[in-house]
Amino acid sequence: MTTYYYVLASQKFLLEEEPFEEVLKERIRYYQEQEKEIDFWLVKQPAFLNAPELKEVKAKCPESNVAVITTDNLFMNWLKLRLEYVLTGSFEAPSDSIPDALASLEAEKV
Repeated sequence: MTTYYYVLASQKFLLEEEPFEEVLKERIRYYQEQEKEIDFWLVKQPAFLNAPELKEVKAKCPESNVAVITTDNLFMNWLKLRLEYVLTGSFEAPSDSIPDALASLEAEKV
């Protein structure tokens, strides 16, 4: 299993109100300079929130949410310093309750 770290916020806050695109561009540039493979993903309506062990987190988050998911704890700490009004945490996957760490529920809303 792999440990995944996340920052969770409303889509409106993270994608419209915050200068988040600039934050991601800065981080991508840094990874390129370090010749490091990208290890973070932006997932709208992340499915991992449906895991029973994350019930309390799901209750705190807005209905229309988005998560930045990474396997790099240092990146997560860096991201927490740049964003306010976000929930953070971690989970292990794949597992019985979270078979795909990067799955989205957005497609299921069709």
